[in-house]
Amino acid sequence: MRFVGWRGATLALALVTATAVSAAADFVSTWKAPDATSLKGTGKGNKVIAVVMAKNEGSRRAGEDALAREITGRGAIGVPLYSITPAGSVTDEALARAAVEKEGAVGVVVLRPIGSHDKVYTTPVTYMGPGYSNFWGGYWGYGWGAPWGTVSGGEIRSDFIVYIEALVYSTTQNKLVWAGTSKSSNPENVDKLVKNIVSALVKEMKKVKLL
Repeated sequence: MRFVGWRGATLALALVTATAVSAAADFVSTWKAPDATSLKGTGKGNKVIAVVMAKNEGSRRAGEDALAREITGRGAIGVPLYSITPAGSVTDEALARAAVEKEGAVGVVVLRPIGSHDKVYTTPVTYMGPGYSNFWGGYWGYGWGAPWGTVSGGEIRSDFIVYIEALVYSTTQNKLVWAGTSKSSNPENVDKLVKNIVSALVKEMKKVKLL
């Protein structure tokens, strides 16, 4: 099952079965502004705006709520963008900027889905095995024992891969200070996906001494 969301009808996140494993987010590429200074100690108690660029309003709000919670859990005050802007005005830059500046926010964290695909894995089959040797009295019974549309022991499985762009802006400088692209497999829901991305984001920012 999938729910349509972050890039309209063209991009969906997979809601996988309970037996599937949701992998942690990994950043496949990162960038830091050459003149960026450490943000450590500057964010505690300060407001940071959470932005999820999604066309679907429900998905955007769910994502911004999850992102704001993760920001708050790390010492700053996370504020979902939708909570400070009028409904239906998200693409109005002047209104959004005025709302962010009114909050006195020191930074903005943006998540934007940029792509997805299915990765299919197959288990090699030994065609000389007993199940394949004869059609009658062999493959007929073997094949119909696990036909298309039934679980056949995992001979074919697929992972749903999602790529998310993560950006950190300083609003006091109106400047991008850090950017990265994350790769997640089989995200179970928005909350877990955002939590994994933010955890990986913090780890990467610490690595380059921004936190």
